Amino acid sequence: MIDVERARRETPGCAHVAHLNNAGAALPPAAVTDAVVGHLRLEERIGGYEAAEAAEAEVEHVYTAIARLIGCAPHEVAVVENATRGWDMAFYALAFGPGDRILTTRTEYASNVIALLQVAARTGATVEVIETDGHGLPSLDHLARELSRGAALVAVTHVPTHSGLVNPAAEIGALARAAGVPYLLDACQSVGQLPVDVAAIGCDMLAATGRKFLRGPRGTGFLYVSERIVERLEPPFLDLHAATWTAPDAYEIRPDARRFETWETNYAGKIGLGVAVDYALGWGLDAIEARVTALAAGLRERLAEVPGVTVRDEGTRRCGIVTFTVDGVPAAEVSRRLRAAGVNTSVSPMEYARFDLAARGLPDVVRASVHYYNTEEELDRLVAGLRQ
Repeated sequence: MIDVERARRETPGCAHVAHLNNAGAALPPAAVTDAVVGHLRLEERIGGYEAAEAAEAEVEHVYTAIARLIGCAPHEVAVVENATRGWDMAFYALAFGPGDRILTTRTEYASNVIALLQVAARTGATVEVIETDGHGLPSLDHLARELSRGAALVAVTHVPTHSGLVNPAAEIGALARAAGVPYLLDACQSVGQLPVDVAAIGCDMLAATGRKFLRGPRGTGFLYVSERIVERLEPPFLDLHAATWTAPDAYEIRPDARRFETWETNYAGKIGLGVAVDYALGWGLDAIEARVTALAAGLRERLAEVPGVTVRDEGTRRCGIVTFTVDGVPAAEVSRRLRAAGVNTSVSPMEYARFDLAARGLPDVVRASVHYYNTEEELDRLVAGLRQ
């Protein structure tokens, strides 16, 4: 069980706002902020390089903590600036050619789709969207049929940015593994609010961020690359951290996932990310999921009772993201009015998820995303704001 009072005491922002924008950037616990500021103060006192050397144990711990979080080995982890950079580093390391098929889903995020389309235009590969079932989820039967025809990659977002559904990542992984097709999972919105185990999911690569449900610093993220596939992937760019200059005309790429990193990094943010991971593990991901999904279910029930409000979440398993529309009021205006009332939400416009929102005739949706430190009273404040 989550001790909500303790969580709120350890989260200074809870005293100032009803923060229901955790899918954007969650409120960090004081321990994370203290770790970041503490390292910056150390840099201030003794110098950046010297501070990094003094904090070597804390920096290395980040890899161990992330490995524990997602069920992999530390050498399969790269720490990067954000989930998009991690996803891009993995995706652009794959080789595609004319006729190669990239399979994805209707709920993919714009940044990922733009990258898919760019590579398809450059290489002659094709991007193909798997059909949905009656619940807005990718059809596993259709995916199996398409995999039987051959594919170069399966690219899926675990939890979409614009919907509370949870895609069947493990079932997709089983199909991709059986077909021998690499599987890239965007876990930007799932890591930190749901238990994520890369072995159970069966993905070859996974990208996640620190700022969302992990409650870490902005500008931090990580990439998991399985040791099964890492030697097949050459990062789109290298530096003297990712590779060693071995002769005047030769270099050697390092053998682990850190080939996807660069030498210069935000050490304070990196250390803060490790603290955030430890903090989440201290609560327990099963307990976090239970609290988050219960709050979100309660919010959906409240919203369903408000005239003119329509909940837009699909899926059979749902998470802490709740999306809705208000008749006759653009999503941006709804979010603006709620913020003026002290309730943070955000907006997902069609251009963030064009495959899905356009198919459903939705120009945009309001996104409220809860975390374990939120309260029933904060949900009531959001609904009261809508009624007004």
